[in-house]
Amino acid sequence: MTRAFDWMILKLRCLFARISLTVRIKKFGTKVVFVFKFIDDIHHDQTGFMIIQAQEKDIPQLVNLINSAYRGNESRKGWTTEADLIEGDLRTDEEALSALLQRNGSVILKYVSGNQLTGCVHLEKQNERLYLGMLSVSPAMQGKNIGKKLLVAAEEHALENQMSSIVMTVINVRHELIQWYEKHGYKKTGETKPFPTDDKFGSPKQPLEFVVLEKAIARDRNFT
Repeated sequence: MTRAFDWMILKLRCLFARISLTVRIKKFGTKVVFVFKFIDDIHHDQTGFMIIQAQEKDIPQLVNLINSAYRGNESRKGWTTEADLIEGDLRTDEEALSALLQRNGSVILKYVSGNQLTGCVHLEKQNERLYLGMLSVSPAMQGKNIGKKLLVAAEEHALENQMSSIVMTVINVRHELIQWYEKHGYKKTGETKPFPTDDKFGSPKQPLEFVVLEKAIARDRNFT
C-alpha cells in the first residue's frame, strides 16, 4: 500500500472528527514534523499545515515575515506590532538569521500552509533551558492559532531535547502579549534584562526593558 494511499485513508477516517495529529518522520537524516488539522475549530473548513526546520534557502522569506510582523506599517495590520515602540523597519536581517542557523543547538521552525510561509519561531538550547525568540506570524494570518501551534512545536522540541523549561524575553510594556504567553503557561520569573543599545534594528521611542518568562516542561506530556 503506497504512502499516498495511506494518507488518503487517514484523511477519510478523520473527516468527521476534530483532531490534531503530529507525525514525526525522519527522512535523509532531517527531522520533519507534519501537523494536520481537519475541520478547523474557527472556520470549520479543512486545512493542512506543516511545521519544519528552516534552512538557509528560507532566510529571505523569513526576514520578510519577521520584519512584517514586528516593524513598519505592515506590522500595524496585526497585534504583534512594535512600530509604536521602536523606530525603524528592521527586526532582523539575512546576516543575523544566517548566524542563528549556524549556531550549535539553534534552529528556526517555519510554519507552512498552502505553500505559504506564514509563521516561524527561533529556538536555541541554553544549558538545561530552551530559549524561544522571534515568534512571528504574518499580520494577515494572525488570530488563526498559528502562534499557538508554534508554541506546541517548541514544547515538543524542548521535550525531545530533554530541556527542563522554555525561557523567553518580552518587552515590558507589551502587556497584551505577556498576558497571551501567561495564558499558555508562561510565568514571569521576576528577572529583567536591558533593551539593546545598538540601534541597528531600531531605536526605542521610550525607555524599554525585557521581562523574562519561563514555562516548565512536563516530561510526560502527550502531544497528540
